[in-house]
Amino acid sequence: MTAIMLIFVTALFFGSVGTPLIRKLAISSGFIAMPKADRAHTEPTALMGGLAIYGAAIGAWLLITLVAVLLPVNIPGLPEFAAILTGASFMAAVGLWDDRHALPPRVKLAAQIAPIILVFLMGVRVSLPLLSFGEWNTLINFIITAAWILYITNAVNFLDNADGIAVMTSATVSAIFLLIAVLNDQRLVSILAAAVMGASLGFARYNLPFPHSTIFMGDSGSLFLGFLLAVLGIKIRIPTNDIQITWMVPIVVLGLPIFDTAMVFISRTRRGVSFFQGGIDHTTHRLTRLGLDKLSVALTVTVICGALGWVAIFITQATLAEAYSVAVVLLLIALYALWRIEFKASYNFRTGRTPVKVETEGDKL
Repeated sequence: MTAIMLIFVTALFFGSVGTPLIRKLAISSGFIAMPKADRAHTEPTALMGGLAIYGAAIGAWLLITLVAVLLPVNIPGLPEFAAILTGASFMAAVGLWDDRHALPPRVKLAAQIAPIILVFLMGVRVSLPLLSFGEWNTLINFIITAAWILYITNAVNFLDNADGIAVMTSATVSAIFLLIAVLNDQRLVSILAAAVMGASLGFARYNLPFPHSTIFMGDSGSLFLGFLLAVLGIKIRIPTNDIQITWMVPIVVLGLPIFDTAMVFISRTRRGVSFFQGGIDHTTHRLTRLGLDKLSVALTVTVICGALGWVAIFITQATLAEAYSVAVVLLLIALYALWRIEFKASYNFRTGRTPVKVETEGDKL
């Protein structure tokens, strides 16, 4: 427990101290996010915050590794731990390159496969213990693992669309994973989650709208955090309950980014718009159009993630009937929300834009 606290405090300190320094570096090097029609921010903002988050988390992990070597203290699953850090570092590098040079979406997506292969080979994988596909088991498990990591990684990336949203989501989700891991004596997950939470909270002070964000994390930060949250979702274990129940825990914890990405995909498909282009049609933008200010939206997102986390903790101790009853209720709530803010809502509310009237020959006469 002492090691977990040390990692959290170190990451929090590095994030708090390092972010202003990174901001100065971003401004001096011209690493600036300029306002665009498909983005919510309205003024130039430093765009290297992901390096601050990355440095804070990696610095905390390196410190605890050094302490473990000197004392010595056993770090569980060290090769797997190293593979996860390597994969997360690669994701951060892809995001940083994209921040600077705007990679094509398909190239950016393809580049994310390499770290997934690495961590899969080192044991980070989704398996289906109740089903067997014979000689196809490994391939099926890889496909499911890759789909989960790609979805969550990019869902967090897409959620980085307004001040403080992605960082507060990451801080809250990692805190829930940390609590579950500590309760179930999962040291590796605890080490990972503590650093993510500390680095996110250290950066949040400068990314939250007080009164506005002074630095953005960019793709380097959102891909880094999204990858780690996806890995945490795979690695979390609740040995005191049945796998038929506990498989849904990470899905519930990460329910907000899962919902937001699905909703945006459905919305843009309905409008015939590319899913990969930017837009102001996310859940957070729609909350703003309901009248909430930026800080209220960030706090609302945090409360929703926290509430889902507590539901997930209940599921870890629930019976089969209780768990699936809760799952059905959550699914109905999600479907109702989708209906209200997508299918029933006006075009302007969904997209933030006024529909363009198509002029016909009859209109001209």
